[in-house]
Amino acid sequence: MAGMSKDAYASTGFNTRAIHAGQEPDSLTGAVAVPIYQTSTYKQDGVGGLRSGYEYSRSANPTRTALEECLAALEGGARGLAFASALAAEDTVLRTLCVPGDHILLPDDAYGGTFRLIARVLARWGVDYSAVAMHDAAQVAAAVRPNTKVVWVETPTNPLLNIADIAALSEISQRANAKLVVDNTFASPYLQQPIALGADVVVHSTTKYLGGHSDVVGGAAIARDAELGEEIAFHQNAMGAVSGPFDAWLVMRGIKTLGVRMDRHCENAEQIVEFLTAHPAVTSVLYPGLPEHPNHDVAAKQMVKFGGMVSFRLRGGEDAALKVCELAHVFTLGESLGGVESLIEHPGRMTHASVANSPLEVPADLVRLSVGIENIEDLLADLAAALA
Repeated sequence: MAGMSKDAYASTGFNTRAIHAGQEPDSLTGAVAVPIYQTSTYKQDGVGGLRSGYEYSRSANPTRTALEECLAALEGGARGLAFASALAAEDTVLRTLCVPGDHILLPDDAYGGTFRLIARVLARWGVDYSAVAMHDAAQVAAAVRPNTKVVWVETPTNPLLNIADIAALSEISQRANAKLVVDNTFASPYLQQPIALGADVVVHSTTKYLGGHSDVVGGAAIARDAELGEEIAFHQNAMGAVSGPFDAWLVMRGIKTLGVRMDRHCENAEQIVEFLTAHPAVTSVLYPGLPEHPNHDVAAKQMVKFGGMVSFRLRGGEDAALKVCELAHVFTLGESLGGVESLIEHPGRMTHASVANSPLEVPADLVRLSVGIENIEDLLADLAAALA
């Protein structure tokens, strides 16, 4: 497939890059959509003579290449890599950057799956870790050790929606000779550009906003510089958890509408936040767009808008939180996030059950919403009925 690289669209707007970067019409047929190269192997032009650089689809596949070039263009990185899941991307990045004896700093409210990977898999491999409040740069600086190799950041965090100052953490990481890795899943590249703020690697669950339709599982890692990108690519090929061509195609299809979807996610979320902050059953609303959010100023500085994720706590405790999750109808009870449909969940019992009884345990009265793009009137009516 003849595809223009991300550099060809470097000066274009976000939506243009999302639709075109790495996705030129097929040179043979003129097909506008990138073909799905559903093949495991490729004919070679003589022993050791690769045709267009492809030999085996674990190492590279033209459909996956198109997605990877698009991801790099959207995040402003030198190299994008697509994986079978976000945790596969995280595992590959961390094993690229760390060896036994190294130390990782991660958020004290990190996604449960990330915590499980580090605390129960990499720790057995000899990697140490500490959980720290990433929204407090002074605490992060104090927690750095001589053997700290990775500062792992989520912003906004899942599910407490704390905000970390990426630029400030980049300075801390550079002084420590550590790599700053930013999980940009909640914001998406449309709302936040971590590499421009100093991140060395950006990771995504492409299952979420990038895919956008709850029909694919995938992950991504985008490296700031080509050398680090090549190192991650080596480990990706060696470890093998790559995105299949059809999954890569689905993520590309979703990316084409990412900008317009994110605008609607954010608009709906803002109105839901306004409704929840005035509701007597709600004790607090966690959303970086609120002026009273402790890191609102940082969010306003580094994000275009404040996203489609909203969490809130209820006056009736865990029982009330579980009841709201059960009574919602337009909001579907389910894990994951970032799709066109709205989801509701109880993090303590669902997405973050793996951090129960740990320093990362989430409040039992917490409900998390992934606000979709349905008519806002229907979403508000659904929440009003569930909270009644």
